[in-house]
Amino acid sequence: MRLIRTHKLVAAATALLLCLAAGCGSSGSSSTTGASATDTWASGVCSSITTWQAAVKSAGSSVKSDPSKSSLETAAGDVKSATQMLSSDLKSLGKPDTPSGQQAKDSLGQLSTSLQQGSATISSSVSGVSSVSDLASAAPTVKSTLTTMQTEIQSTITDLQGLDAKGELKDAFASSSDCDSLTSG
Repeated sequence: MRLIRTHKLVAAATALLLCLAAGCGSSGSSSTTGASATDTWASGVCSSITTWQAAVKSAGSSVKSDPSKSSLETAAGDVKSATQMLSSDLKSLGKPDTPSGQQAKDSLGQLSTSLQQGSATISSSVSGVSSVSDLASAAPTVKSTLTTMQTEIQSTITDLQGLDAKGELKDAFASSSDCDSLTSG
């Protein structure tokens, strides 16, 4: 019976890890020397998001290497911290110097709020874990929340690229190597 529980715990932790890593890109950086303020803004958006994705992926890896309640709680805390940092980073960027700059800033604010709500959902799901069956019950919630968070990121990036008639934001995202993993197909 204990062996079955151990296998269920490992299976649930593995499922959780797969969902943590799903859709998460690696962090990248690029030089913005000589770039316009709009290019720098887009690069900052993408850099902040890819840093968040890398932190989420790392949290998943830590659970994979140590599938336990403690590592799951630590991973949830890491996701929460990364989400708070992302929110702070996005707010500090302000708005791009384009006719639709305020819309872009508002879109990032909405994304930030949504990601913080997702992080709270994950933390809540994980905080109730006290047994193998609780872990198995929390995994689908964590997975669907992370999937939703990634979808919201992609949707926001797509929306940002289509905001101005002149295509300044689209061009800025396209010219930044920090945005490659977020803007490719």
